Amino acid sequence: MPEIPDIEHDSEVLTESETKLEKPKLYKVILHNDDFTTMDFVVFILVHVFLRSEFEAFEIMLKVHHEGIGVAGVYPFEIANMKAEKAMNLSRSREFPLLCTVEEE
Repeated sequence: MPEIPDIEHDSEVLTESETKLEKPKLYKVILHNDDFTTMDFVVFILVHVFLRSEFEAFEIMLKVHHEGIGVAGVYPFEIANMKAEKAMNLSRSREFPLLCTVEEE
């Protein structure tokens, strides 16, 4: 017959270990200026893909136009990649060469 452990006198004690979760690294989605993608389309992408207000989208679009690049948003890696791909796929479907890159913040 198997031995039944004596729970009351068991010397093994389980202790709670404290686990600290780190916040995920954040990544910037950067829009790059080109000579073919229209300003209206960049605003459209910022509003519909990156969920920016019309005002924010217009400001970011002007920054891209004047400075060459602008940050569309900052997200965890998977979300940043998904949004960049979605923006570029939409632009390709409209025959625009919009480039979005993802960089660690």
